[in-house]
Amino acid sequence: NWKSDGLIVGSLTNRYETECLSTHLTTFAGGFIVLPEPINWSYVFANADFMKNITVYLTMIFTSIIYIILMIYARFKDKKDFEKLGVTPLADNNKSDQYLYQILIFTGQRANAGTESKVYFVLSGDTDQTQIRLFSDPHRKIFQRGGIDSFIIAVPKSLGLPDYIRIWHDNSGVGSSASWYLKYIIVRDLQSMDKFYFICQQWLAVEKDDGRIERTLPIASEAEKQDFSYVLSKKAYHSVSDGHLWFSIFSRPPSNKFTRVQRCTCCFVLFFTSMLLNIMYYDLSNEAKASSETHSGALSIGPFYIAPQQIGIGIMVELFTLVPSLLIVQFFRRIRPRQQISRLREALYKMKPSRKSSEDVPAIKKKQSSVTFPWWCLFIAYGLSMIIIAISIFFIIVRGIEFGDVKTQQWLTSVLTGFFSSVILTQPIKIICLVIFFICFCRNSNNEKETSEYINDDDEFNLSNDEEYLHSLEYHSIFSSQSGKSINRLNENEVIYARNQRLKEIQMWAIIREFLIYFIFAILVFLITYSNREQHSFYQVNHLRVYFLNQRQTTVDYTKINTIDEYWYWLENSFVSNIRAQQWYNGDIPRNLNGFLNDKSNRLIGWATMRQLRIKSGLCSSRRVISICKDSYSFFNEETQLFQPGWTNQTIEDEVYSSSIIKAFNYSTSDELNTYTYVGEFGTYREGGYVYEFRGSLSDMKTNLSKLHQLNWIDEKTRAVFIQLTLYNPSVQLLTAVTLLAEFLPTGGVYTTARFEPINFYTFQSILQLVSTIIYIFFIIYFIIIEIRLLLELRLKYFRQFWSLIQLGIIGCSLGSIGVYFWRFQETNRISRLFEQTNGYIYINLQLAVYVNDILTFLLGYCCFFSMIKCLHLLRFNQQICLFAETLKYCARALISFSLMFAIVFIAFLCLFYLLFVSKLSSCSSLLSTAQMLFEMTLMKFDASQIYGADAFLGPFCFTLFMFLVVFVCLSLKRLNQEEIQVERDCRMRSQYVGPIEIFSDRIDQLLEAIDKIYIDQKIESSRLDKAGL
Repeated sequence: NWKSDGLIVGSLTNRYETECLSTHLTTFAGGFIVLPEPINWSYVFANADFMKNITVYLTMIFTSIIYIILMIYARFKDKKDFEKLGVTPLADNNKSDQYLYQILIFTGQRANAGTESKVYFVLSGDTDQTQIRLFSDPHRKIFQRGGIDSFIIAVPKSLGLPDYIRIWHDNSGVGSSASWYLKYIIVRDLQSMDKFYFICQQWLAVEKDDGRIERTLPIASEAEKQDFSYVLSKKAYHSVSDGHLWFSIFSRPPSNKFTRVQRCTCCFVLFFTSMLLNIMYYDLSNEAKASSETHSGALSIGPFYIAPQQIGIGIMVELFTLVPSLLIVQFFRRIRPRQQISRLREALYKMKPSRKSSEDVPAIKKKQSSVTFPWWCLFIAYGLSMIIIAISIFFIIVRGIEFGDVKTQQWLTSVLTGFFSSVILTQPIKIICLVIFFICFCRNSNNEKETSEYINDDDEFNLSNDEEYLHSLEYHSIFSSQSGKSINRLNENEVIYARNQRLKEIQMWAIIREFLIYFIFAILVFLITYSNREQHSFYQVNHLRVYFLNQRQTTVDYTKINTIDEYWYWLENSFVSNIRAQQWYNGDIPRNLNGFLNDKSNRLIGWATMRQLRIKSGLCSSRRVISICKDSYSFFNEETQLFQPGWTNQTIEDEVYSSSIIKAFNYSTSDELNTYTYVGEFGTYREGGYVYEFRGSLSDMKTNLSKLHQLNWIDEKTRAVFIQLTLYNPSVQLLTAVTLLAEFLPTGGVYTTARFEPINFYTFQSILQLVSTIIYIFFIIYFIIIEIRLLLELRLKYFRQFWSLIQLGIIGCSLGSIGVYFWRFQETNRISRLFEQTNGYIYINLQLAVYVNDILTFLLGYCCFFSMIKCLHLLRFNQQICLFAETLKYCARALISFSLMFAIVFIAFLCLFYLLFVSKLSSCSSLLSTAQMLFEMTLMKFDASQIYGADAFLGPFCFTLFMFLVVFVCLSLKRLNQEEIQVERDCRMRSQYVGPIEIFSDRIDQLLEAIDKIYIDQKIESSRLDKAGL
């Protein structure tokens, strides 16, 4: 007996830990069961407005609507499943035949596995065989995809031990409904109850596999029935379709008594119960997770830490979720149908209504059945399910009101993510693994769960117990004469003709399907790509370019800076004044514009930074004139030492400098600055540097700049100065990364560049964009599967096809864009958290975000490019497109040889122009710019006066030589070659198309000449007769 004598609960007690103050040392205990947070009902009723809690209300409404829609669908499919059931006596049975066999036909689950063709068979035993018989049922469709069809065949006497069954169809179905995928057949002797298996697992189709529509299936041995592939194909689908509760709504085995409506109800009981428990323990699980991260009282398992509260919450949630759902599922499964009658007995009664009992058949001892409930318990099960769902919805709404709309959205995201991952990934993988395990270690070929509706070991031919029910059935004669039946059996030539026609039809539909799929995919690509573009980007960049560069003012034009003094003048008189909001044009003080630029539209995030990269002094290679040289910038000669103001190593005690001035002479690393490598026009620059931050008031910044100018912060060792700032325009919700780079060349002079990168971090701005992205991902998965199949089929030939490379480009760019998109999403979250924590009063570098956004733009652009190129493949049936492709194939060698010749001549002139005019023309300052100039000369888009001014003789001479050899000689020869190719191609086309037409016209001319000759002869003869008076 526990007592509380001498025990006091301490003030540090919370829901996770109990502090016990004791006056004596005895055993004490604390509760392990974690209870949810109590509900504040007064707050709930005061804040139950629909608009304040729209997320939780809409979630419950939409979920309930989905439940109702699925119930309607499930009821409709249950009726269809009921139509599939039944044991059908064959219509061509003879009344005098007394020996009965039951034949079960299992149709596969593959696409278009069912058939509408007429199926015939011959069953052969060691003593006799049947005639050609037809499977038919006048009341329902048979041989549907995934279906099990049961028939009773009557024969005069026993066939003995079955040897084989020969089965075929007449291919009379239309299109894909003519084909049939047969899994296996079970034949049961209804006298001895022996079962015989005939395994097929092949197509009976003219267009599949070997093109045969007739199979001879021998009786399966025990080894064949234990074969892994056979057992897996037989049980895997049945286990997934029956064992996975959500999948079974759409793929329930028709023979199972657990209906789709009941499964749908159980699914939503489980779903609402898990949602309820998740929202009840949502806060507690987050707090327990936080406590485990701090390692306070947590269990250590390697690098992982698990709090005891997490274990308790997990156990409670799983128990409260699993127990009700498991009880409901088992309750539904064990409810007996209202009227129990074996379908086999029903079929036998139709065949032999006068038969009362079967004394000749030995009675088979019935197995003891498990615990079942009467049929009226179905109402109790549904009522209990509705009560659980209603209570769950009510408390989910109550807790959602307590959470608020934002927190409810976070909870809903976590719930849906866990739900879909469990339904789509975890549960199917678990079921498949269990199936494979039991097949490998617990294989039982006699376990026929999917045939339980048709084959029961306790079947007897004793109908006395069901006599009243059976006699209520309306009796129709099911026997028909076989004399009027015609058996259609295709010969070999007919099968070949049908195969060719079917293959042409498949090819036609494949072309139509390919066109529609790719048309939808192209629309999705362009929709996603162009929805990521911000329409205000150009105007934002144009405004900032004009605002910062001041190209209209000659004295402070950033693009015209050529010396260090001009750069300082622009900093002190233009830039620094632009990054602080000043008085309005009428003298009013700017209100609520703290942190904004002087344009009053863009807010500065944190502050602007100015980063300098310097070089070390080194010995000159030739020291005859001067010994110390300042070389170009490189990673190896970058200066990284710490200096005192004025670039000295000695402390000046008389001067007192601000912290910003002192920091400007101290080297900062990339980790401190959060910067990355930058590629400029004349070099690639590292991440660190000497940084000055534009912080404080406008007067302070001007004073600091003046002091830096006096201290020669920019001198002859400076090679690059970066000014970086991040702007946010709240009107158009655009972030802009601004980088102003001034490169100080060792030859003297300053080269300035500016980059303005607008970024919109909003991922999905509409539901259409979100849905399009999800569908786009499914398209990519579909394309990957198709290409993998082609690769396995074609192997190395796959990579020799041009359109295969285009498709790989689409898939590669799409997968890359998806990965980069998640990378950008992660970077967005980091920047958003930083901005939220500091309210924008800290410097945030968007350089990485800009790089990621540029990569995403690059991938999406190439994805659009490859998609447009692929459109040509869809037009391959157009005559002009085919002619163009054939022309390219025909002249491929000529084009390659010409390109090689042209490249050699072009490279020769490239070297010539670069070496002659590298110091005289800006367009020849590098090999790339020289190549660009030569291409412009080839296209006649070059101003010749530039090269004339570079050199009075070499300029015109080289220009004339290039124009003569490249433009006139090479291209003219190519044109002549093209004319020869065109003449030869026209000759071939003329002989193929125009020749017969010309022959036809010649024959018409000959005919007209013959008619004219006959007419003239008749006229001469008529005149002669007139003259003769006749």
